[in-house]
Amino acid sequence: MHIRSLLIGFTLVLAGLLRAQTPAAPALPPGTNTDPANPFRMKQPEPADPKLPSVFLIGDSTVRNGRDDGQGKGAEGQWGWGNPIGAYFDQTKINVVNRAIGGLSSRTFLTGGHWERTLALVKPGDFVIMQFGHNDNGSINDTSRARASIKGVGDETQEIDNLLTKKHEVVHTYGWYLKKFIEDTRAKGATPIVCSLIPRKTWDDTGKINRNKADFAGWAEEVARQEKAGFIDLNDMAASKYDELGHDAVMKLFPQVTPDEHTHTNLAGAELNARFVIAGLKAIPGQPLVAFMSAKAADVAPAGSVKRVVEDERPVVDASKVAEEKPLNPNLPSFFIVGDSTVKSGGQRGAIGWGERLTPFFDTTKINVINHAIGGRSSRTFFTEGRWDKVLAQMKAGDFVIIQFGHNDGGRIGDLKAKGRPSGRGTGPETVEDVNTKEQVHTFGWYMAKYVSDAKAKGATVILCSPIPHKGSWENGRDFANVAEWDEEVAKTGGALYFDLTLIISDAYRKIGREKVDTFFSDPGTHTNDMGAQFNAGCVIAGLKALPGNPFAAFFSDKAKAETVAPAQP
Repeated sequence: MHIRSLLIGFTLVLAGLLRAQTPAAPALPPGTNTDPANPFRMKQPEPADPKLPSVFLIGDSTVRNGRDDGQGKGAEGQWGWGNPIGAYFDQTKINVVNRAIGGLSSRTFLTGGHWERTLALVKPGDFVIMQFGHNDNGSINDTSRARASIKGVGDETQEIDNLLTKKHEVVHTYGWYLKKFIEDTRAKGATPIVCSLIPRKTWDDTGKINRNKADFAGWAEEVARQEKAGFIDLNDMAASKYDELGHDAVMKLFPQVTPDEHTHTNLAGAELNARFVIAGLKAIPGQPLVAFMSAKAADVAPAGSVKRVVEDERPVVDASKVAEEKPLNPNLPSFFIVGDSTVKSGGQRGAIGWGERLTPFFDTTKINVINHAIGGRSSRTFFTEGRWDKVLAQMKAGDFVIIQFGHNDGGRIGDLKAKGRPSGRGTGPETVEDVNTKEQVHTFGWYMAKYVSDAKAKGATVILCSPIPHKGSWENGRDFANVAEWDEEVAKTGGALYFDLTLIISDAYRKIGREKVDTFFSDPGTHTNDMGAQFNAGCVIAGLKALPGNPFAAFFSDKAKAETVAPAQP
């Protein structure tokens, strides 16, 4: 009995020594929802229906706070925007999976294994929205958190023996971790979207909310630009709204029970930020997530302050370097083509527009084909630069003109990043002053109606067509729904012809499949190469052949007569 007691005592002492030598797992933030099988691991949500596409949210407590229940304090507790954003999606079409974890940085989300476990759930067709920065400041190596990343977006590293995890670690920059998430997401066939961090409730000496453009918000945007990923400038959108609301109203967006809280919003603040994220998603080229949004998202306008990172390096082509086309035989009727770089790119960066491959479909002994399209223009700037006047100067009775705009008409009027191109939404007579140019900017429909009336006054036949779809937006919904609606309305009101080129091409793409369609593009989102231009030109011919009375029948070549692309059904 005495020996048995000694053995038990020795075992207990040995166990205590072993425990003392084993590093304790880092404590999670209070209120963390943990996995019963491993109390030191966050229990994370998974897709409710794995058959559906999913949008995964990764980030910190400003995206998902604790157990995601307001700490039992209701609407006045702390809430991340990842909670209310779920209601903006139709979850019979897409899963919204909020895997953000409080207290983590871009670095510790990776090193803690949270990204690995999230990535295991990501499949082709999914989306990953990432927002980090609040916890990337501070100490790189200490015994309490050891979570900071190196400042910037470069390749600098720092080797440490982590005092908290007791492991050797190579620490990278904030930008490196974001690039890692982007690269891994794309490797799974999913779409990465970068979101800048929400601003804190702090004001500068002028009474404006402090922005993070000089650090994490600016670095997030730079990474998105470098990687050609979608970008949502949540930091700027929220700060601008806070400035508009004023101090007292902003205070009400943060927990009243803890008035010193400057980072985490209450439910009202989280709801506001969720709307900004939706606005940002709507402003991303191709609007890849709009088809999955619910009716609640309908009244959220695309964010004008969101940079189109994939395409908003869209250069405004120097007109002096573009040779002006003229009718080869002025005695023949002419077919004028008007539009942007998706109609005429001239081979820049391998891009070719459909207008550059249209001539072989016409018998040029019977009609001239003249492409006046130019890269970087919108319905507004093609008019204000006097380019439309040059088309009119060549136009005569019996001619035809086809017009396609929309790719460059989005954005906020007066935003310098939009390069003076955005037109107003809709078809009405209202105007908005561009604060930079002092120009009264009209609606998209106003400019299109102007083109129609001017050309008809010349005795020409006008055809409006909606824009070619973006690379990532033809499979699960439709692109340019608003533009198509405005074009059709203008055509009907003004006596022009119209066909939905967006749908004709989208339907044709579905027939040949994504693998083939992906070979048609010269960039990640918008511009076609030669093969894509030829394919889309065939779709344009299909649209023209389906017009009432087939007005081009006498001018088509044998190539056009043999074209088999079927137009989309209304």
